[in-house]
Amino acid sequence: MAIQRMDNVLIVVEDLDAVIAFFVELGMELEGRGPVEGRWVERVIGVDDVRQEVAMLRTPDGQGKVELAMFHTPTAISPEPRDAPANTLGIRRIMFAVDDIEDVVARLRARGAVLVGELERYEDIFRLCYVRGPEGIIVGLAEQLR
Repeated sequence: MAIQRMDNVLIVVEDLDAVIAFFVELGMELEGRGPVEGRWVERVIGVDDVRQEVAMLRTPDGQGKVELAMFHTPTAISPEPRDAPANTLGIRRIMFAVDDIEDVVARLRARGAVLVGELERYEDIFRLCYVRGPEGIIVGLAEQLR
């Protein structure tokens, strides 16, 4: 077998504290946070003079992880447009299963998140929505109905 599991998804951010707070409000747990630098990381990511701070968050079941990186050097490059629509090429969102979608949306809205579209029902199976959080990060939420 070539793949054992998906380990994590990396999101490069400018305001590490705000994005950590957003994911913690969503229900993730901060696993660790600290500096990452040195020749080894430069060789892995193909960028010279790297100095960054990284935070690792995990889902409550311990199976899913999100890694956040804030670059001190070199300066991170912003994509255009910043709040790209859902049909833009590349990774657009991370989807989480939640037990009470309305509660999660309300808590994230209190942190400045906005619905991308609307909260919708897919047959009698799911209630779904996309939420745009800090730095334009799109999070999909799915509440299973049966």
